[in-house]
Amino acid sequence: MLYLSIGDWFAGVKDWIVGTSQSFAENFKFAFIDGDRWQYMVGGLKNTLIVTVFALLLGVALGVIVAVVRSTADTIGKKRGFGNFLLRFFNRVCKIYLTVIRGTPVAIQLLIMYFIIFGSSRNTMLAAILSFGINSGAYVAEIVRGGIMGVDPGQTEAGRSLGLGYISTMQHIVVPQAIKSILPALGNELITLLKETSVCTFIGLTDITKGATIIQGRTFQAFFPLLGAAAMYLVMVMVLSWLLGKFERRLRKSDRR
Repeated sequence: MLYLSIGDWFAGVKDWIVGTSQSFAENFKFAFIDGDRWQYMVGGLKNTLIVTVFALLLGVALGVIVAVVRSTADTIGKKRGFGNFLLRFFNRVCKIYLTVIRGTPVAIQLLIMYFIIFGSSRNTMLAAILSFGINSGAYVAEIVRGGIMGVDPGQTEAGRSLGLGYISTMQHIVVPQAIKSILPALGNELITLLKETSVCTFIGLTDITKGATIIQGRTFQAFFPLLGAAAMYLVMVMVLSWLLGKFERRLRKSDRR
């Protein structure tokens, strides 16, 4: 009797596994394959990558400019002169920019950009790129400024002694060294930016999250669309982390040579 009971139990477990596997495959097919609904996810992935790449480029460019202005203003102190007056003015503007951007949610910034600034055109892609680029620039600026301030002041003096101007010294000597030291923080900002683009659904841009919600609305299933969106973000983050780690190791090897 005990043998029969154990055998029946294993048979029941086997039937449950088979039934669950069939149900899993059918639900997966219904969510993504039927009606070519997988295209919503692929299209969303494309838009997510476009927004992330161009927002990153804008954020890095804006962040470096703000960081150079702020670090330069910190070094001149209260020296007089029209050029120094302009520098202090732009430094004050940069401080206001950093305070406003870092003190407000990115979702609110996105809605303001889309419904107010782009209220007449309703260009979702451009609004998303500008919003995330401006938001990322504020965080990149403080990261880069920390890296610039961490470079030995003797490096700047050496550049000036070679006849380089301040801008040339920053461009060719200070900023490249700062980038090496802040690369992990910049990589983390890239990963954060990639995940933050999921709020693009607020303005109707079809990103990964929006594609998942569209499939959910048409199939009345939440498990597979949302799990698929989470898996896509996870894979991209893992790939980016691997690439950044490889790049850091290459930089360390070049420093030892």
